[in-house]
Amino acid sequence: MFTTIPVKTSNHDEMIDITEQISSWIREQGVKSGAVVVSSAHTTAGITINENADPDVKTDMLRRFREVYPWEHPEDRHMEGNTAAHMKTSTVGHAQTIIIQDGELVLGTWQGIYFCEFDGPRSRKVHAKIIQ
Repeated sequence: MFTTIPVKTSNHDEMIDITEQISSWIREQGVKSGAVVVSSAHTTAGITINENADPDVKTDMLRRFREVYPWEHPEDRHMEGNTAAHMKTSTVGHAQTIIIQDGELVLGTWQGIYFCEFDGPRSRKVHAKIIQ
């Protein structure tokens, strides 16, 4: 079972909680046990799992990423000028694997799945595949 979920971003850097979209799709498939791989189809956007209760976590993470990987660096040679976005994506990773048990994602109390945009705004794609 495979799906592509469109994601429309509206900021240069942002984290969008896609947990419910993934959960709903899993319920629609009727899967009770297995795992789901959630993957970004982009080199400047990633997938992470992190706290989804306090919105300041996202704010702090994006601020710290900007501190570690400033947008402009005098020695960057990538002609598109978005080396920082590539670095952030490599740090976060392009995919996450989440266990499915009793038809639900196995996540901690405060955990959510985030699409991480680092070169927006753009129209993006998230791929998800269930493994049983």
